[in-house]
Amino acid sequence: MPRLLQPLIRAVTYTRWLHLVVAVILPLIMAMVFPGLVDPSPADWALIALQPVPLLVLLAALVPSVRTAEGLQARLMLFPGPHARGGRGRPDDDHGISAAPSASWHDRLRTGVWLVLRLEAGFAVAMVSNAAGGLCLALLGAAFGDTELTTAYRVPGTGWWYGTLVVVVLAVLLAFVTVAGALTARAARALLGPSARERLALLEERTERLLERNRIARELHDSIGHALTLAVVQAGAARAAGDPRFTEQALGAIEETGRAALEDLERVLVVLRDPARPAGSRRDLREADRLLESARSSGARVDAEVSGPLEKVPAPVSREGYRMLQEALTNAVRHAGSLPVGVRIAVEGARLRIEVRNPLPEEGSTSGLRGGGTGVRGIRERAALLGGEACAGPEGGVWRLRVDLPLG
Repeated sequence: MPRLLQPLIRAVTYTRWLHLVVAVILPLIMAMVFPGLVDPSPADWALIALQPVPLLVLLAALVPSVRTAEGLQARLMLFPGPHARGGRGRPDDDHGISAAPSASWHDRLRTGVWLVLRLEAGFAVAMVSNAAGGLCLALLGAAFGDTELTTAYRVPGTGWWYGTLVVVVLAVLLAFVTVAGALTARAARALLGPSARERLALLEERTERLLERNRIARELHDSIGHALTLAVVQAGAARAAGDPRFTEQALGAIEETGRAALEDLERVLVVLRDPARPAGSRRDLREADRLLESARSSGARVDAEVSGPLEKVPAPVSREGYRMLQEALTNAVRHAGSLPVGVRIAVEGARLRIEVRNPLPEEGSTSGLRGGGTGVRGIRERAALLGGEACAGPEGGVWRLRVDLPLG
């Protein structure tokens, strides 16, 4: 279909038309009181068009929810969407139009300008539509020889060919309505779009959402990576041992670790499917024994020292500390194998300190343990977000990770 004829089949053309014409209801109601609608003069029509302006400005200034109502109407009627055949808009697309109440005098001013603009544009479209409709009736009267319909527009004579002019009048009307609707939609974006405060709030919301997704990705990496590392180490140790009893013990540990990882995965998926739904409880340092036992079940020799009231550690610090310890133990089990691993968790005054150390597999070897890995980098990022610090590296044949976090 030619591009010029596309507005004919687009529902948004007609919803924009209706949106503009509806604005004329208020001035027509007021005109019934004064100056009246019986044979109005051009001056009367000008008064009818301007009479509601003070009321609209006052309404925009005193009723913040007017902006909400106008924004919702503009979203629905001025832009393509599920209601517009052939439209490309998404059901959740706001088209750059805010539906929040006026939060400042600047919002009220823009809303008032929008109401006046919609009123005058709607009045112009209604007048042109009414004139075009009357002209079409006159032309049809001339085409069929009904002179009573031609008196208002003084169509000279009669003839069938007047009927062809109806198409021209309707085409001009449709073009006028299409252009007026497009300009109105553009004005709506400028006047009903989000204010600077709303844009800042939206940016902060998107940033928070991005940070939350990064946190979830990091947490999933820690949990699943820990489970897979322990499973691989335990399976390898069971195969090397060739002892049915040790194999049974290793399979039990793999089952327990895998079940815990599945619980973490399900919790993360719940958050991703429905961000508004609570994620449920998250593990913290009060369950540090679970991590230590899981590492021991893989064959590692873990010597742990826990001191201080872990239950008094603030929840965010305790949860992040748990994930840091999980990542550190995962690295230790992966690289140290059966070498002894030392763990120290201490609450000392207003600080939480976590230390994990293990001998390097080969003297001077730091393969896979340098701080550039995603695991150690994730620990550093977590510590920095909490106002603390983390450092890791070889010290005299021992790989040592230290985390120092403030509790307040």
